[in-house]
Amino acid sequence: MTETPEPAAAAGAEDARFMRALTDQLAEFFSVERQRVVQISPDAPQLVESIARLTSGGKRLRARLCYWGWRAAGGGILTPAIVQAAAALELFQSAALIHDDILDRSDTRRGQPSVHREFERVHTQQGWRDDAAHFGVGAAVLTGDMSLAFSEQVFAQACAQLPRDDERSARAIFDTMRTEVMVGQYLDVHAEVAPAPDDPDEQLARALAVLRYKSAKYSVEHPVRIGAALAGADERFVAHCSSFALPVGEAFQLRDDVLGVFGDPDTTGKPAGDDIREGKRTALVALCARGASREAIEWLDSALGRADLSEAEVSRARALMTDSGALGHTEALISDLVATAEQQLATLPTNDVARAGLRALADAAVRRSR
Repeated sequence: MTETPEPAAAAGAEDARFMRALTDQLAEFFSVERQRVVQISPDAPQLVESIARLTSGGKRLRARLCYWGWRAAGGGILTPAIVQAAAALELFQSAALIHDDILDRSDTRRGQPSVHREFERVHTQQGWRDDAAHFGVGAAVLTGDMSLAFSEQVFAQACAQLPRDDERSARAIFDTMRTEVMVGQYLDVHAEVAPAPDDPDEQLARALAVLRYKSAKYSVEHPVRIGAALAGADERFVAHCSSFALPVGEAFQLRDDVLGVFGDPDTTGKPAGDDIREGKRTALVALCARGASREAIEWLDSALGRADLSEAEVSRARALMTDSGALGHTEALISDLVATAEQQLATLPTNDVARAGLRALADAAVRRSR
């Protein structure tokens, strides 16, 4: 008689199988869409290629969380509908990244040119007329919109394979997720240009609102909830998923904020101190106001958003964040959130393999270097 693998090993093997199925699902989808758009124009496939290239990278965290939310709620192993729903989340993520890089004026994504910069490069190489940068942004906006449309298309196809009540529950979460991300993105760009509140607590509250709605909910909480809802979970189970997943999502984004200032460019694929040059008013920045002098805070305010910031000035900002206690406080917040998530996951009424799958992804989200 063959012994049952330990839950972590079983979850790891199943996760690998899911990743292969997801890759195949996306490859099949892009093959169909390439043929669809080439019939319109030989210039059109570049839009699809840009999405396919971006979707092929990354850890596919959201798709995997969706799958393990499904499994935690009793969904079957590698059921086609959940693989398709997970693919829809990957397409949504690609749309968000394309638009986010435009908003942040980011030159790179995962160590490669961002989509708007790639279109700009093509314009320059071809010697086309008018402004290359404007063309790049315009083409990238349309590419992001196409990826968003693709996401809706694939999610609808996934839902059509499932009971109507499960589809309605998952659709409500999916729709909420889309709205919240757009609002969160707006709050992010608004915070970069609007005067910061004088009250440090209000600064932190605003930063945490951006963190929650721009990233934490759609990166972790909603994918898990969508997967569980698609599997037919009741409201109580889906709420328990949130009590585990939202703290993970918030810790995930706080870790991202730390990496945006202190991360190694060779590992993150982004220039050192990129968040400072982009003017991100993260929780890390807000927490500086609690332990730094007014003069230091005024200097940091003047440095945020300066694209020409020198390495010495980035180092000064890092030192301020460390000496003020902001970095230590952020690390403490991450630890508290992780502890809460672990407690909630331990009591989630599910099987040991699904719990191990969710735990592995939570660990990967908050204990990472990129």
